[in-house]
Amino acid sequence: MTSQLAVQLYTVRDFTHTASEFAETLQKIRAIGYEAVQLSAVAAMNGDAPAVDAALARRMLDDNGLRCIATHRNWNDLADRTDAELEFHHTLGCDFTAIGGIPGTYGGRAAEAFSSFIEDAGPVVARLKAAGIRFGYHNHAFEFMRAGEGRRTLFDLLIECGNPDLMLELDVYWADHAGVNPVRLLDRCRGRMPVIHVKDKGISPEGQPEMAPIGEGNLDWDGIIPACRAAGVEWYAVEQDVCRRDAFDCLRSSFQYLVTCGL
Repeated sequence: MTSQLAVQLYTVRDFTHTASEFAETLQKIRAIGYEAVQLSAVAAMNGDAPAVDAALARRMLDDNGLRCIATHRNWNDLADRTDAELEFHHTLGCDFTAIGGIPGTYGGRAAEAFSSFIEDAGPVVARLKAAGIRFGYHNHAFEFMRAGEGRRTLFDLLIECGNPDLMLELDVYWADHAGVNPVRLLDRCRGRMPVIHVKDKGISPEGQPEMAPIGEGNLDWDGIIPACRAAGVEWYAVEQDVCRRDAFDCLRSSFQYLVTCGL
């Protein structure tokens, strides 16, 4: 069975500043056993004249037997430079992109801001879809604030008011951190979560929550993974924003645990 495990490269962002660093990082990821990555926070690919453009990144991925299954991109570029973004993703062979939170231009974390974003996103999502690219919104914890009428959260607005073609790149850690059961979210969003972010939640000796490799924390993977399957999740992007030890060792530990879960 083909693996569904990918590395969200934000985890190893400190090792992608140059083309050679990026190449070495890809080699290490493939050596662990991963077959795919999400391109995000790759410094060598940033700027107007990046050391690694989409064509070179594709060759480097191909050389290592890796696929790009998702990206995180700038909303303004997706909205205003759509043709360039389509070319970027087609070159990579990638059919999913997301943003890492509501753009700052919408003025904050309020229901009105999310409503405006959802409305503006409609035509952009449609244009991307027509070219074979799905678009998603990645959550942190604040999206689960109660906002607007009733007891709806900002994330509820994304689910209920957004176009069904607006995908939701669920981060299970941040949902749990906000006190929300990821299993219930997955059940509500069947067919709208092709890619999710997975990391575990442990407790430090001081009693504080901390990010951990999957299987080394306390999230309910016995419940989450079956819910992901039922919801139609295609890729599990392993992401650990903060690593208390070597990041590649953390990625290895997560991979080994998730393989035992059948992924």
